[in-house]
Amino acid sequence: MTSLSGFTGFCWPSRLLMINQFGINFGFYMLMPYLAGYLAGPLGLAAWAIGLVLGVRNFSQQGMFIIGGTLADRWGYKPLIVSGCVLRTAGFGLLAFADTLPAMLIASAATGFAGALFNPAVRAYLAADAGPRRLEAFALFNMFYQAGILAGPLVGLALMLLDFRTTAAAAAVVFAGLTVAQLFALPQRVGDTPQEKTSVWHDWRTVAANRSFLLFAAAMIGSYVLSFQVYLALPLQARHLFPHHDAVVTAMIFLVSGLIAVIGQLRITRWFAGRWGSGRSLVIGMLILAVSFLPLVVLPDDTRAGRVAAATALLIATAVMAVGSAAVFPFEMDTVVSLADNKLVGTHYGFYNTIVGIGILGGNLATGSVMQATREQGYPELVWVLLAGIGLLSAAALYRLDRSGRLQPQQPTVDVTTP
Repeated sequence: MTSLSGFTGFCWPSRLLMINQFGINFGFYMLMPYLAGYLAGPLGLAAWAIGLVLGVRNFSQQGMFIIGGTLADRWGYKPLIVSGCVLRTAGFGLLAFADTLPAMLIASAATGFAGALFNPAVRAYLAADAGPRRLEAFALFNMFYQAGILAGPLVGLALMLLDFRTTAAAAAVVFAGLTVAQLFALPQRVGDTPQEKTSVWHDWRTVAANRSFLLFAAAMIGSYVLSFQVYLALPLQARHLFPHHDAVVTAMIFLVSGLIAVIGQLRITRWFAGRWGSGRSLVIGMLILAVSFLPLVVLPDDTRAGRVAAATALLIATAVMAVGSAAVFPFEMDTVVSLADNKLVGTHYGFYNTIVGIGILGGNLATGSVMQATREQGYPELVWVLLAGIGLLSAAALYRLDRSGRLQPQQPTVDVTTP
């Protein structure tokens, strides 16, 4: 089955969600790949402050997913998708004017919380609409997701020739258009609800009692910390190597990452599923993410083999990371739905991303600080060694969960006498 035939085989809501995700990422990645460089260059922020801004943006998204996921299960998926796009329009509009650290933190928090509103709803909507084909749906979804990552930075690079504020304003316009499109074209859908009306607290306790789900979320923190370095450590590495042309190198990073996902996502998913199944695929995908940093351990700067070799190592690391991410994502999303037993799916996605969001906030602060400190001390490879080690620990945790059967649905134990 080709990508096109697979796409047309899904119902209209699933196809629209995939197209919308392309638009969401297109607007988002017009701007975000260049944010770290803008903060370090024109605004002159220190590495720890850059890590804080990016960490706050991500935590306000990942950490607040619990709110968006809960609301999606109660109010339906469409209102949360539309509301998230409205808020992200406002957040990117504010980024066009922010020029201080507090203003940047507010704008970043707004753009992040917008994602907390629409992301759980989009994934829960897609899982419900795709039914038994959800693994393939998530693979196709990731293709559109990565296509947006591929196209967005290229358009953003052209706009950055003008300035960052123009790029931020253009991204806000994209999200304004998405808001209108989803408001009028996306059908309403509400997730499967329990037969009896329950409180939010009851729903949260039900999810919190699902021990297998919580252990899986904790094990996947490493995956998000590593994948997020495409926004933090890799652009900062590009700026270190090419201080006057870092935007071009950053665009190449996202170009390589996007091309691999768009071209290879379905092949990677089917190859992994046919040979290893969900649990082992997650473990192997995590190992690939871990080893993606080894080229940067060998060539962490331009003093060992020159700038061209160091830049090549950066792009090789990006390519390997893209393969690992493509291997992990569909199985990760499918496992969340399986462990939720198709109940309170939005709330489960919310809890899941809240847990990994806390890990990402700490991971970003640590990465930014360690990256600056190791360069100052003359050991720039140590930050990449640390990141590879995080990946290995996460792979080991996933391996233990898979071997113990924890990646299969478990019936949670919870007191349901008080709704």
